[in-house]
Parts: sequence; structure tokens; C-alpha cells
Amino acid sequence: MTTPAIRALKASNPRRRITLLTSSAGVAAASLVPEIDEVMVYDAPWLKATAPRLNSRPEYEMAEHLRLLNFDGAIIFTVYSQNPLPSAFLCYLADIPLRLAHCHENPYQLLTDWVKDPEPEKFVRHEVQRQLNLVGTIGCYTDDERLSLRVPNEALAVVEGILQNIGIDKQRPLIVIHPGATAASRRYPPEKFALVARTLAMDMGMQVVFTGTESEQELVAEIEKAMMAADAIAKGFYQKIAVTDDLSPKSAAVHSLVGYLNLSELAALLQLSSLLISNNTGPVHIAAAVGTPVVDLYALTNPQHTPWGIPNRVLFHDVPCKYCYKSICPEGHHQCLSLVTPESVVDAACELLQIQVEKELAIQS
Repeated sequence: MTTPAIRALKASNPRRRITLLTSSAGVAAASLVPEIDEVMVYDAPWLKATAPRLNSRPEYEMAEHLRLLNFDGAIIFTVYSQNPLPSAFLCYLADIPLRLAHCHENPYQLLTDWVKDPEPEKFVRHEVQRQLNLVGTIGCYTDDERLSLRVPNEALAVVEGILQNIGIDKQRPLIVIHPGATAASRRYPPEKFALVARTLAMDMGMQVVFTGTESEQELVAEIEKAMMAADAIAKGFYQKIAVTDDLSPKSAAVHSLVGYLNLSELAALLQLSSLLISNNTGPVHIAAAVGTPVVDLYALTNPQHTPWGIPNRVLFHDVPCKYCYKSICPEGHHQCLSLVTPESVVDAACELLQIQVEKELAIQS
């Protein structure tokens, strides 16, 4: 969601080189962004996922490394619940002359360009707009505000081969279902995902592929079990792909590629697909970046991260406890998601697929 702002930095000065300082978790995605010239890995101690430090030596070493590279400016991108000052202090120690960030409190000398953060007290923006507004304060703009991601040709070739081997028909819609999310509060119930997949595949004849990380194997197995328990899928209709290099053709209409694809291959699959059905999580934004429509099962934990720039349907049940910003539902009922019916998910999927059909017909005529 930061890529349009990065594009604005690049477009405003074609000779400008962009280095992204990111965590280990961000490296794979950063390598797919064409506006980024170089990536540096730094697992900062102020990030939640960073393992405990024995001492502060890595921070001194990174500051010195940045100082020797003689950067002209540092843009610190944060969501409004994050504090930019640790990163600002690192850039201050590195003698980077321009240091820009949103900040709620007065940063004094740590930021040379301070944008007082208006969120969430005055209003809440989409994350993309927040970062575009930030770089706009130093005169950096772009006419192309789409998310940016370039799928490698090698990944496309790998995924095209997989789809051919499992019997996917290019002339028919292909729907990807991504049922996982890191935060429990953002997960649509597995049994409801099962009903969605059953309806799309068995009743409507759609081609469906499940995706996810290796750790989400158990989740998809639970969805499989729910599908079978409902006796919704005829014998032999659901087929899970073994994670091997020898993928023989399958006749099933529903497949699982959970734990099988790397990030670039997931992006390739989404680019080749007609539609993504997903919780509010990373693949939603990858799909948006490659132009694939999304049905977003949107837990009301945070209003800033809806799909950007593509046809979409954002589904939720309004609740008084919305915008809790919690990883675990504090009320324990998950009603912002659990009360979304599988029928409404299927209807949303069909609406988006119909829009695509009508657009293609209009182009042909």
C-alpha cells in the first residue's frame, strides 16, 4: 500500500534512486516492486516480530552504515498507530539531511519535515492516501496511484505449468480462496469458507484453488473436512494436490496449493485468476496490484486497508465494537465476520465475475 507513494518519489525525479530499508519479512515483497532500486534488511528492535537483542550494537552499526551511504533524504512510512521517532533517530544519527514522517508529537530536531499526524483524531484515510499525502508535502506526486507489483516471468511460467497440470481450463473463471490471516480476529469461519467453496464448485461449476502458507495447512484441512462432512462434494470431486514436483493432471474442480507457492508465484496465480476471495490480509493487496477483483471479508478491526483501485466487494457485519485494532476479538464473538453469510459471499463473487464478462463483451464489440 506504500508503493504509490514510492512511485511518486521516483516520478518526481527520474534520476532519484530509492532504497527500501525493511524487515526480513518485507524483503520478498520489496523485490517485486519496480520502483525500488535496492533493498536493505534491518530488523529493528521497535518492531513486534524482532527477536530480543543482546545489546544495541546492531543499531549503531546500521546508523554508521546509513551514514556512509550519504543518503539525501529519508521518508519514514508508518500507520497512524506507529511511532516514527525510533526510525527518525536512526536517520538523525546517520546524518541524513532530510527526514520526513507523520508524527503525533513534536519531534524537534529528529525530523526536518514534520507532518503533524491528523489521524485518527480528525479523520481516517486509506493507507495508500496517507502515504501519498505524506510525500506530497515535499512536492512528490504521481498521476498513477495504482499499487505497484511486477510479477516475474519465471513465476508466471511456473504457475501456468501448475494450472495446466491440474487441469485448469483457461477459458473458464478461476477463483482463488485465501482463508488464512495472521490475526485471529480477521479470519472468516472455516465452515463458512467450506460452504462458499462448495457452492461455487459443486453448484455453479467454478474452478476453485485454495492458497495459504505452510502453517495454514491445518486450516485448509479443516475446510476440507467441513466440505466433506456436509456431503456437499461428490465422491472424487475434491482433490488436494500433493506437494511434489510431479503434478499430474487432475479432474477435480477444487484444488489446494497451500504451502506450495512462494510470494512471486502467489502473485502470478492471482494475476492469472478471475477473482480472489480472502480475509483482509496481504494477498488482497497483491491482487489489487495485479488488477484482479477481490471479495474482501473485512473484519472491522481497522478501516484503512480495503482493496485499492480494483473492482471489489467489502463484506462485513456492522458492530458497535468496530475498529478495535485487536488481533484477537475482545468481545469473543467475531460477529463482524461470523454474521456474514456464505450466500452473500457467493453473490458478491458472481457480481464481480459478471462485471468482468460485461467488460470483455464491451471490448469485443
